[in-house]
Amino acid sequence: MKPKIFIDGEHGTTGLQIRTLLADRRDLDIISVPTERRKENAARAEYLNAADIAILCLPDDAARESVSLIENDTTRVIDASTAHRVAEGWDYGFAEIDKNQPAKIASAKRVANPGCWPQGPIAVLRPLVAAGLLPANYPVTVNGITGYSGGGRTMIEDYEAKGESASEFLPYGLTLQHKHVPEIKAYAGLARDPIMQPAVGNFAQGMVTVVPLQLGALDYVPTGAQLHAAIADHFAAIEGGVVEVAPYEQLERVPDIDPEHYNGTNRMKVHVFANDDRAQALLIAVYDNLGKGASGAAVQNLNLMLGGRH
Repeated sequence: MKPKIFIDGEHGTTGLQIRTLLADRRDLDIISVPTERRKENAARAEYLNAADIAILCLPDDAARESVSLIENDTTRVIDASTAHRVAEGWDYGFAEIDKNQPAKIASAKRVANPGCWPQGPIAVLRPLVAAGLLPANYPVTVNGITGYSGGGRTMIEDYEAKGESASEFLPYGLTLQHKHVPEIKAYAGLARDPIMQPAVGNFAQGMVTVVPLQLGALDYVPTGAQLHAAIADHFAAIEGGVVEVAPYEQLERVPDIDPEHYNGTNRMKVHVFANDDRAQALLIAVYDNLGKGASGAAVQNLNLMLGGRH
């Protein structure tokens, strides 16, 4: 019998992307609430409890409500909202954060799908903290730019209505209370909250995250080659992982560092640049905010939970 998959919130941005990614899967039975019953909580509860795996593509409060509607011990959950990313009893759905993480996801009852912004910073910081090259209390700053699809339907409609007059670079999160900060802190292994300076660009999807490092203040100053080796070793140990580490090179520009480069994929590429004389480094990640950053990661986790590979 095919596993039953229910996408709660299948008409939102992430839900539609997941539905598209699963459209040709003949090994799955995708179940949906009939249109005329979409607003009924009883219908949601019925389908949540009928599913082998429920994927929640909802605002935080609605995601919590969906979990509360599950009354059996058989429905497993992938939650794409922010609601459970640092919650007890939930496994984090970034398979490449640790060599044991794919097995944890595969056996998990509850998986919190990562946010788009945290995955790049976590990918470059966690290996360095684990290797002892960056202290946990280092004052981390995260910069970057993402496509407007990350803001959901309202932002998509707004940007597409404005067309070329829409802002090319719009910083946000200026209250320094970005919702992804707890997630980055927890899974990068940091002891203090990072500062996030995210921005939206006038393109639909894709993203680049940048973590600049002032290494000169450290008791032990690692070289760029050491930073690169630690990150490369981390991802080399992840069997079947989808994170690639670029060669360590001294380059002024790299065409691959384009927020749209990996659009439509579940891949991520990490770059390390450094000036050892200045004791400075840049850690850069390129990926699709709707791919590895959302729907692609959800399908990756679904595959692991169903006993498959990444």
